[in-house]
Amino acid sequence: MHVPDGFINAPVSAVTGVVAAGAVGLSLRGARKELDERTAPLAGLVAAFVFAVQMLNFPVAAGTSGHLLGGALAAILVGPYTGVLCISVVLLMQGVLFADGGLTALGVNITNMGVVTVVVAYALFRGLVKVLPKKRRSVTVASFVAALVSVPAAAAAFTGMYALGGTTYVPTGTVLTAMVGVHTLIGLGEAAITAATVGAVIAVRPDLVYGARGLTAPLKLRVGGELVDAAPATSPGRARSPRKVWITGLVASVVLAGFVSFYASASPDGLEKVAADHGMDKKAEEHAAANSPLADYGVQDIADGRLSGGLAGVIGVAATVAAGTGVFWVVRRRRTADADAAASARAEETV
Repeated sequence: MHVPDGFINAPVSAVTGVVAAGAVGLSLRGARKELDERTAPLAGLVAAFVFAVQMLNFPVAAGTSGHLLGGALAAILVGPYTGVLCISVVLLMQGVLFADGGLTALGVNITNMGVVTVVVAYALFRGLVKVLPKKRRSVTVASFVAALVSVPAAAAAFTGMYALGGTTYVPTGTVLTAMVGVHTLIGLGEAAITAATVGAVIAVRPDLVYGARGLTAPLKLRVGGELVDAAPATSPGRARSPRKVWITGLVASVVLAGFVSFYASASPDGLEKVAADHGMDKKAEEHAAANSPLADYGVQDIADGRLSGGLAGVIGVAATVAAGTGVFWVVRRRRTADADAAASARAEETV
């Protein structure tokens, strides 16, 4: 659902830019509370994983494909504020390095794909886990539903923006019906990917899933015909290192972006297909980074399509994990500094 330059006029693009900037600023503050010794090392990886999976367009209807948006997945794994930052980093890397998503439309894209998906998905997710049985399976089910709903919600949000600032006239009802219809189908793919990923992490390290904290039942062992709680894997107060999960996730991201992406559907995604069918793309503008060495997810001057696309994917994963890790490291350092300052203030008060 990457909106290119020229779809939305300058005033609405500017307003969404302010909204996106405000959301990112708020998320930088909120992420200080989410990024601890467990989530901080994984946040950059989540951004890289979302980048990699977004390269895997899957067919959803005749001549149409879809791809992961990632807001629900990021919010559930590392928290809603950190999730907004993850998607923002991904969209910035895609826009600047790969000419995917307009630069003047960056605010539109962050608002749609980052803010709307995260807010809708995480709110629905939290509501569901409160009413479902407190089991790990419930977290996976809630993830599926939240991700499914978040995609057509983002499509509806885009329709609202297009109604206010579309550069070509198409009846709002037509755009809404087409966008929500195709993105509901795409949402099924989003839901499957999100639930599978969250379920896989919960199976091995439930403590690393932000949305599952305090909601998962303890592991059970059958002893003498009775189920008893399993002993914790580590001693109280000692956090397990997420290194294995981090390495596994990074390898998976590289494989997906560097090799599996070659087999992704070449059909236009939901927004591209709707825009072409209804004339919404008549005033689309060439991307400012169209001549980038990595434009369109290929390395310039490498003729072999498989090698060019695969290398571009690996570069994208590396750039995203580096940028994301840098951002989250700074945020984490700020949290530590704030905690130290608060502790010093309390110590002075007691003297």
